[in-house]
Amino acid sequence: NDFEALFRTRMLFVFLPLSWKEKPPRRFTTDTRDREEPALDRIVPEDPNVPYDMNQVISRIVDDADFFEIMPAFARNIIVGFGRLEGRTIGVIGNQPTQLAGCLDIDASVKAARFVRFCDAFGLPVVTLVDVPGFMPGVAQEHGGIIRHGAKLLYAYAEATVPKLTVITRKAYGGAYDVMASKHLRGDVNLAWPSSEIAVMGAKGAVEIIFRGMPAEQQEKEVARYERLFTNPLTAARRGFIDDIIEPRQTRHRLCQELD
Repeated sequence: NDFEALFRTRMLFVFLPLSWKEKPPRRFTTDTRDREEPALDRIVPEDPNVPYDMNQVISRIVDDADFFEIMPAFARNIIVGFGRLEGRTIGVIGNQPTQLAGCLDIDASVKAARFVRFCDAFGLPVVTLVDVPGFMPGVAQEHGGIIRHGAKLLYAYAEATVPKLTVITRKAYGGAYDVMASKHLRGDVNLAWPSSEIAVMGAKGAVEIIFRGMPAEQQEKEVARYERLFTNPLTAARRGFIDDIIEPRQTRHRLCQELD
């Protein structure tokens, strides 16, 4: 209704500067950077196929759990919205594992790309929370132009001049990992949780392709070997794709520190 529309419009304007010429607003808060969230240490399930709600991660990181989501009913597999860190307005983008496993499709790519462009126009830092297994496969996506629309997100991140902070919470596979504010797209700070898996694809899928026809028992050994060598943040950190591996409970502190 009209009342709710006006109320939410006012809530939106609180996060934004009056024009692109002004600095983003900063609000006083008692929520300091030293607040830790032990619940984040347990929020990612041990089974990589079990989803979790990225909204819960976001609400535990931003000031006072105050997160204003934009277009929540459109492209639910990605979350975009505004929050604050120590009173500073930030734009937040996160894959949503509860919807399409967090895959990037056409709608999600366009939604996120427009949001990055908007944040860049108003000088708002962008914080990206990554749990993406890849681009959505399928004939409909191919015919709809998934490559063209996915490139919009790639260019939006690459051309943005605002601070870009990235936290990988679990899966970061293939080209979808690249377009989600990776170091390859000039990400300023890229952090990873111990649960993160940074690779071309998942261990099981990779082994089924590389060692096709091998007995099941041998394939299981190769899966374990693949996970040990590739699907962990240490390999990416050694190659310079990750700046640091952090405990999830320290995510808020590190983001505030890096924004300084």
